[in-house]
Amino acid sequence: MKNIIYVLLLGLFIYSCGSSKRSMRLANAKNDTVRIANDSLEYEIIIIEPGFNLFINSIAQPEGYYSQNYLENKNRQLVIEYNNRVMQPQRFDPNLYVNEINYEPRIDYGYEVNYLLYNYFVYFSRQYNQRFSVSTRI
Repeated sequence: MKNIIYVLLLGLFIYSCGSSKRSMRLANAKNDTVRIANDSLEYEIIIIEPGFNLFINSIAQPEGYYSQNYLENKNRQLVIEYNNRVMQPQRFDPNLYVNEINYEPRIDYGYEVNYLLYNYFVYFSRQYNQRFSVSTRI
């Protein structure tokens, strides 16, 4: 009887350790999610990338460093190249290039969206050692 109690306690201990790791991963995933939405323009950007928040807060140039026009021009070119890579899974890693980015050049998304999108490309190119024809240096 005593051994059964020890086995149950050990099992409960192991189970509780595993569930805390899972909840920690979920918390980290929430912390690495950036969501930008504007209901009036009906757009939404969700960036779920481990380490992206750290990159934005510590490595990326601060908001206001680039002009909105500069960011829009870079994003137009980068989105086209990124979407072309999504459409070619035999040439480019389909685990990296999962979804197309729907970025309409005629829509004014505002500074924040363009800033975060550009910095996502910078982060993506640095994190996964990807090179685009458009420079993504900081």
